[in-house]
Amino acid sequence: MGLFRGFVFLLVLCLLHQSNTSFIKLNNNGFEDIVIVIDPSVPEDEKIIEQIEDMVTTASTYLFEATEKRFFFKNVSILIPENWKENPQYKRPKHENHKHADVIVAPPTLPGRDEPYTKQFTECGEKGEYIHFTPDLLLGKKQNEYGPPGKLFVHEWAHLRWGVFDEYNEDQPFYRAKSKKIEATRCSAGISGRNRVYKCQGGSCLSRACRIDSTTKLYGKDCQFFPDKVQTEKASIMFMQSIDSVVEFCNEKTHNQEAPSLQNIKCNFRSTWEVISNSEDFKNTIPMVTPPPPPVFSLLKISQRIVCLVLDKSGSMGGKDRLNRMNQAAKHFLLQTVENGSWVGMVHFDSTATIVNKLIQIKSSDERNTLMAGLPTYPLGGTSICSGIKYAFQVIGELHSQLDGSEVLLLTDGEDNTASSCIDEVKQSGAIVHFIALGRAADEAVIEMSKITGGSHFYVSDEAQNNGLIDAFGALTSGNTDLSQKSLQLESKGLTLNSNAWMNDTVIIDSTVGKDTFFLITWNSLPPSISLWDPSGTIMENFTVDATSKMAYLSIPGTAKVGTWAYNLQAKANPETLTITVTSRAANSSVPPITVNAKMNKDVNSFPSPMIVYAEILQGYVPVLGANVTAFIESQNGHTEVLELLDNGAGEIEANPPRPEIDEDTQTTLEDFSRTASGGAFVVSQVPSLPLPDQYPPSQITDLDATVHEDKIILTWTAPGDNFDVGKVQRYIIRISASILDLRDSFDDALQVNTTDLSPKEANSKESFAFKPENISEENATHIFIAIKSIDKSNLTSKVSNIAQVTLFIPQANPDDIDPTPTPTPTPTPDKSHNSGVNISTLVLSVIGSVVIVNFILSTTI
Repeated sequence: MGLFRGFVFLLVLCLLHQSNTSFIKLNNNGFEDIVIVIDPSVPEDEKIIEQIEDMVTTASTYLFEATEKRFFFKNVSILIPENWKENPQYKRPKHENHKHADVIVAPPTLPGRDEPYTKQFTECGEKGEYIHFTPDLLLGKKQNEYGPPGKLFVHEWAHLRWGVFDEYNEDQPFYRAKSKKIEATRCSAGISGRNRVYKCQGGSCLSRACRIDSTTKLYGKDCQFFPDKVQTEKASIMFMQSIDSVVEFCNEKTHNQEAPSLQNIKCNFRSTWEVISNSEDFKNTIPMVTPPPPPVFSLLKISQRIVCLVLDKSGSMGGKDRLNRMNQAAKHFLLQTVENGSWVGMVHFDSTATIVNKLIQIKSSDERNTLMAGLPTYPLGGTSICSGIKYAFQVIGELHSQLDGSEVLLLTDGEDNTASSCIDEVKQSGAIVHFIALGRAADEAVIEMSKITGGSHFYVSDEAQNNGLIDAFGALTSGNTDLSQKSLQLESKGLTLNSNAWMNDTVIIDSTVGKDTFFLITWNSLPPSISLWDPSGTIMENFTVDATSKMAYLSIPGTAKVGTWAYNLQAKANPETLTITVTSRAANSSVPPITVNAKMNKDVNSFPSPMIVYAEILQGYVPVLGANVTAFIESQNGHTEVLELLDNGAGEIEANPPRPEIDEDTQTTLEDFSRTASGGAFVVSQVPSLPLPDQYPPSQITDLDATVHEDKIILTWTAPGDNFDVGKVQRYIIRISASILDLRDSFDDALQVNTTDLSPKEANSKESFAFKPENISEENATHIFIAIKSIDKSNLTSKVSNIAQVTLFIPQANPDDIDPTPTPTPTPTPDKSHNSGVNISTLVLSVIGSVVIVNFILSTTI
C-alpha cells in the first residue's frame, strides 16, 4: 500500500471504478440493490438459486432481530452465468455485473476448503469488498461445520457492511485472563465449552486432552475450543453464530475486552455493536414498529456483450495528435480487448452524430477489420456529446428493444454545455456509460453519467508520455466474461528517447497465460526498428505495420512460449516517443490466470487527506505471495513518482488473516510473472500553493508485538515514516498501563517508558526495543499493556498504535482439559470449530523475483 501527498490529483490510470463498487442503498430500513453473482465456473444447478433465496430470506429476519428491529434485506439481484440454460424468469441485467458483486458464489479458493469469507482490507468501520460463498456451502453440504446459511450470511454481512471483525483469532486461540486462567478467545466470555485436540485421519477421528506449550504456557496450537451444545448466552454473532442461543452482537456489557480477538485488535477494543451503532446506517434509521416484508428477488441472466464506440471527431481532436492516439487505442480494443461473440457498433460525433457501423458480432478477424476501417480519419466541427449517445442507443436498439446491460464507450476531448440534457435519458436507459476524457476538459455531466450507470471513467493527459489511451481502452474488458476469456495486460511502457535511441527490455509470459498474446508498438514520428525474441532466442517477425496510425502489432499464434521475451526498439527520429503494450489471455480455461487489481481509497478527496493505493494479486480467488508491486504516478508535465507498495505492516490496514491457511502443501507454486493494471480517476481539491506545509504525520503502527524475556519486555514493530510511510520519524513515545481502556482513551496520561537509547530507523525497517517495566504497582503487575506514538520533525504525532500486551504470570489450565505431557513444538492443524468465515488479506503475493506493476498516470492542477 502507498500513500500520496502534496498535490491535486487527476489520476489517469489507477484501477478505481474497475474495482468493486457496490450499488447497495439503505431505504426505509431495507437494503436495496444487493448483487449476488454466480461465477461462470460454477456448474449449472437451479438449487443454488433456490438456496440463495432461502438464505437471504432467513437472514433478513435474523438480521432484523439482531439489530433491534432496525435493518432487513429488501431486494436482491441474482446474476446467473451466460452458460446456464435459458429460463423465462430470467431478465437481462442492467448495470449489475461481476465488478459490482456484493456476494460471489464460486468454487472454493482451494479444493475441498469451503470456508466463507468477506474480503476486507480497509480499517475498522469501513465497508468490505464482497462476500465469498461456495456452491457446496449454499447447498447445505457444510451445515455441520458452519451452521445455517442464513445466520452465516448475517455474520458475513456485518463484515461487509459495517467493517467489524471476527471475535476469535486463529493465531491466538487462547490467552491469559485476569483470572489467571487459560481462556479461549471468544465473545462473550460466558460461552461455555471444553478445550480438546480433535484429529481425523483415514476416516476415523480421535479426541484427547490438550497439552501445555512449554514456551507460551498456553494450550498447544492443535488445541481447539469446542462450545457446549446447550448454551444460554445470546452473543456473539461474530464469534460463533451457529450456536442456537446466539442472536446478538456483543455490546459494551457483554464484550470480552481481554481476549486477543481480531475485533479487539482492529477496532481498538470496541465491541461489534459499538462499531455498528456508530455507522451511518444506524444513525440514519430508527427501529421499525412492524415486521419487514420478505426480500424481493430478480433473476438476471448474463448475455452476449453489446458495446457501441462513441468517438469524438470534433476540430479540437486535431491538436496534440489526439485523433491518431484515439485510433491507436480503439484499434487495440477492437483487435485484442473486445471478446469473441460480442456485438460492436460505432458512432462518430462532432456537432452532430453519424452511425458508422451498426452492431456486428465479432466472430473472426474479418469483423474486427471492418470495424477498424470505420475509425475517423479527420477532425472537424463542434462537440455534441448527447447526439453521440442518442445515436449509440439507436444502434443498440436495432438489435434489442431494451438497452439493459449494453455499453457505451465514449471518448471526447472537450466540454459540452448541453451534455446535462441527456442525463435522465441515460439514467433510465439501463445502459452502462464508460467515459474516457482526453485532455483536461472533462465534462462533469458525462462523469455523472458514468457514475450513475456503474461505468468506468478515465482521464488521459496530453502531456503524459505513456500508453494512457491504450491502457484505458484495454481496461474495458467485459464485466461478466469468464476470467479465462479476458485480455490481461502483461506490459505497458513508454519512453521519450533523445540522446539514447534504444528502448530495450523484457516481458515475462508465465504458464497461466499465453493464448492470444499480442505485442503493440506505437511511435510519434517514424517507424522504429523492432526486434523481438522468444525465450528460446528465436526472433519474431511479420509485425503488421500501420504507418497511418503509427503503430505495429504482432499476434503470437497458438500459445506463446513460457519464459522471458526480449525486445529491442530503435528509434529513427530524435526526439521520439515509443510505447509497447503486451496482452495475453489464459492458456488453459481450467487454470485461472494470475491477475492484479488496484484501487484507491477514495475517488474524491480534499487536502490534506491522503490518497491510498491498494493492490491485490490473485490466481482465481487465491492470494499470491511475495510479488514486488510498483506504482507509477505521472503528472501532466511528465514528472513521475514511483511508489513501492508494501505489505509489511507499515502504514497499512491489516485485513483478517486468510482462511483456509495456505501451507506448503496447498500453496500454489508459481514462476516469475509480470502484470500491469490500469483504471479510473480521483480528484483531490483545496490544495494550497507551493511549498506545501507539512501536514502529514507518521503512519499508525499496526503491528506492535510484545514478548517477555527474563525481566524485560521486548517490543517489535515496523518503522513508520516522517510523512506516513516515507522518511524517518524523529522519535517514539512508548507508554504502558495496567488498563487497556486507560491506554486507549488517555494515552498521554499513561506511564512513559524511557526511550533515550531508541534511535528510529528508516520507514519500513524492523524496529526492536527492550525495557524493564518499572513503577507498576504489584497488584496490577499481572497484565501490562503497551502502545506507541511516533513524532516527526514538525512535531506531528501519529495515531496511537495497536495495543500489545504481556502477562507476568503462568496461567492455570482447567485440569479436565490438559494432558500432563508438555508440547514444546505443536503442529498446527486446520481449525473448523468457529463455523464462520474470515477475511482474505490483500497484497499477499507469491514468488520471489516476480514483478507486478500498477501504472498510475497522474495530471496535476493547482
